[in-house]
Amino acid sequence: MIRSLRHRNFRLYFFGQVLSLNGTWMQSVAQSWLVYRLTGSGTWLGAVMFANLIPVLLLSLVGGVVADRFDRRRLMLLLHFLAMLQAVTLATATLQGWVTPPLLLLLALWLGLVHAFEVPARHALMASLVPRADLPNAIALNSSAFNIARTVGPALAGALVAWVGEGWVFALNAATFLGVLAGLAWMRVDARPSGEQRGSAWQNLKEGLGYVRSHPTIRAVILLVALLSMVAAVLTVLMPLVVDRRFGGQSLELGLFLGAVGLGALLGAINLARKRGGRTLLPSIARAALLAGAGLLLFPLVSWQWLALPILVVIGFGQTTVAASTNTYIQMEVPDLLRGRVMSIFSTLFIGLMPLGSLLGGAVGDWLGPVPTVVAAGMAMLAGGLLFLARCRPCAAGGR
Repeated sequence: MIRSLRHRNFRLYFFGQVLSLNGTWMQSVAQSWLVYRLTGSGTWLGAVMFANLIPVLLLSLVGGVVADRFDRRRLMLLLHFLAMLQAVTLATATLQGWVTPPLLLLLALWLGLVHAFEVPARHALMASLVPRADLPNAIALNSSAFNIARTVGPALAGALVAWVGEGWVFALNAATFLGVLAGLAWMRVDARPSGEQRGSAWQNLKEGLGYVRSHPTIRAVILLVALLSMVAAVLTVLMPLVVDRRFGGQSLELGLFLGAVGLGALLGAINLARKRGGRTLLPSIARAALLAGAGLLLFPLVSWQWLALPILVVIGFGQTTVAASTNTYIQMEVPDLLRGRVMSIFSTLFIGLMPLGSLLGGAVGDWLGPVPTVVAAGMAMLAGGLLFLARCRPCAAGGR
């Protein structure tokens, strides 16, 4: 289950990511609570998440072209340095008392611009760190690192916000970037794309889109991930409102609830680490989508924390199984010369649609209430999972 850690370059990347991603999740939770504390508004929560993620929707395809033209390791070094500067700015503004909702919006946009280029570069870099046979395991372990942070980070953030305030959490996140920057700097790897890119950037972009269009199974799993992105954003953006209004909780409970989702996601990633990848993942993707939809439907209807927490674990397990299995399936199918562009399409729909989901979820949550809005998201996910399952049999049989 940890065979990819035999490779030095991947070890440097993995442990740097574990440290940095914990800080990123802590900042995300602290920022959400800060926005809610300053405004008390679901619309503002949705707007800040929208600003953080809309650049991925608009620019991630461009980021994929960049990842297929330049050294991916050096590109990651630059982008993580810019993300560290954003965290330093956010910490300084908060600790000095300068922070306002519009400033939070601008800083969220800054980080979103970094992510638009970092996400496709990160996915594309993975294939340079391990042999092809270990790539599914490396993707699963990378997902585990993300979800370890998703489990630990929110719980730590909830406690630290209550103890020292949001500003110091942002400062701690800035310090964690040193780990991933050091790991990237110490790697000995040729992370340039294999083969030579021909034609203009626009032609390169059309080539990536054409590849996805001509592979129905890849197109189907990416569309399912797009739906998952929308409904997951609704849950994330409305979580502070659900914690407050449904369960009477504060920042500590918010951290516990988000940590429960992260725990489920970690279990999903560990489960995926046992698998070899390929088309055998397709039925698992369908079942996990149904599991996530059922959990989303049930979670806001319960009124006891002890029952809500395991449901959130189930939601996290289903969401990560869908996303990470789709990532693995695509990475095993796509040639390296197209990897950055195809993964940028995956990133555009998986991460880039979250701002639309968060903006819509925040506005509808203020209008209808958080509980009916999350229930509707769960019903949509169930419908999408059933549709994919109905079409999954020929895919599992070997058709593309």
